[in-house]
Amino acid sequence: MAASTSSSSVSSPGVTERRGIPATSFVEDVETYLKQSGLDVNSSLSFLQERLQQYKIVEMKLLAQQRDLQAKIPDIEKCLDIVATLLAKKGTGEALIADFEVSEGIYSRARIEDTDSVCLWLGANVMLEYSCEEAKTLLQKNLENARASLEVLVADLQFLRDQVTITQVTTARVYNWDVHQRRIRQAAKET
Repeated sequence: MAASTSSSSVSSPGVTERRGIPATSFVEDVETYLKQSGLDVNSSLSFLQERLQQYKIVEMKLLAQQRDLQAKIPDIEKCLDIVATLLAKKGTGEALIADFEVSEGIYSRARIEDTDSVCLWLGANVMLEYSCEEAKTLLQKNLENARASLEVLVADLQFLRDQVTITQVTTARVYNWDVHQRRIRQAAKET
């Protein structure tokens, strides 16, 4: 916010931003906040509403990223299970019978003999062949990264929700202060 955090009118937890999401401060004294920010009530309300809209846009982006990661993690786990099964069957001479999806809703059955390698789909029309051990290592690393990214996203979403709440409370405080001031002016005119 534009207000200085050194005065008693605004209390700040000390965080100015988190991964590009600007922090907002709780406004204790609206009149001092307005004087320090150099804004009138309408400009302050417009600024706060604009900030809320920015937060909502960021929230939509973070929620989309969260959904993508939540869908990606089970896929990686499933691939890890398949590679672990291939490693367990390796050297036993026993063939692995597997059903796999050829296209959406179309499956085929395959008989997999002893194999030393697997092909992993990396995306962007790229598929690479890895040894089973390399594939397992790569998938475990990808799973750890996806889980860590999900944790960071959840923390970012919580921070963002806190900022939205503080901004909404500040907006209500500024609006209510303005209504109160108008009533005081109206009462002074009537007497």
